[in-house]
Amino acid sequence: MMVYLSTLAVLVSVAALIGLGLNFQWGVAGLVNFGVVGFVALGAYVTALTVPHLGWVMAMVLAAAVSAAASTILAFLSVRLAEDYLAIVTIGFGEVINILLLNEDWLTGGALGIANIPRPLASVIPAAQYDNFLPFFAIGLVAVTFLVLEGLVRSPLGRALRAVRDDPTVASALGKPVLMLRIKAFAIGGAVMGIGGSLHAFYLTYIDPSQFTSIITAYAFMAVILGGRGSNIGLVVGACTIMSLIEATRFLKDALNAIDGVQLFALRLGLVGLGIVLLLLLRPQGLFPEPHKRVRDFFQDNKEST
Repeated sequence: MMVYLSTLAVLVSVAALIGLGLNFQWGVAGLVNFGVVGFVALGAYVTALTVPHLGWVMAMVLAAAVSAAASTILAFLSVRLAEDYLAIVTIGFGEVINILLLNEDWLTGGALGIANIPRPLASVIPAAQYDNFLPFFAIGLVAVTFLVLEGLVRSPLGRALRAVRDDPTVASALGKPVLMLRIKAFAIGGAVMGIGGSLHAFYLTYIDPSQFTSIITAYAFMAVILGGRGSNIGLVVGACTIMSLIEATRFLKDALNAIDGVQLFALRLGLVGLGIVLLLLLRPQGLFPEPHKRVRDFFQDNKEST
């Protein structure tokens, strides 16, 4: 039972990191990114390729930097597009990354992937105790990322991003650099997704292109929608709920002996999807909607600052 809970904690942490990145892009800045899996894959592969030479800290930093750089380039090229076209471009980016990973054998190992990825502090912590350490490492990583992003959301940058999200024309008229703000949001979100990819690689110690499918993007959007778009607390709760439900439905096989593994997987996703649809109908703002500043609070803040 403890092994199962430890595994669930790591899976939830990976989903939370990916979802936090998407929430900053889509929930806070209003930028649709259907290529989430591409940034996660970049982070995982950069980590796998560099951790034997640079150590796990620098490997994670480099993974975040490469994902942020890719996000910046993609945002600079496409962020001026309308929302629908931006979504199409990000889908294409995710597919391009998957094709590159599959075909560049000399670097990525192709379909065989990369094995024996060193884990953080594996040389210090005994192997028998490492399974107990990894969940705490993953949860700590989520906590640090959450605090950093929450600070950004509450900062002038976060307020400017929400203004751009709600009405970019008005934000531009007030002197806000709309394009640069969107590029920053995309880069920060991409960096967080890259860190999620690093944790994914550390957990499995083996990666290949088949692990990075569009279902990762779907899980991220589910978590954001369930928790409440723009709410980091809601995102963490949403990721916990989604991953717990998906993992718990594995036990349906014991009750439904007539279905095979493929049918069970489809049934699990169908049940989660049905739950999301019901939530959108009954509570479209999510479980923990983004707090909005009231007019009375605005005038109170101005009064205190003068």
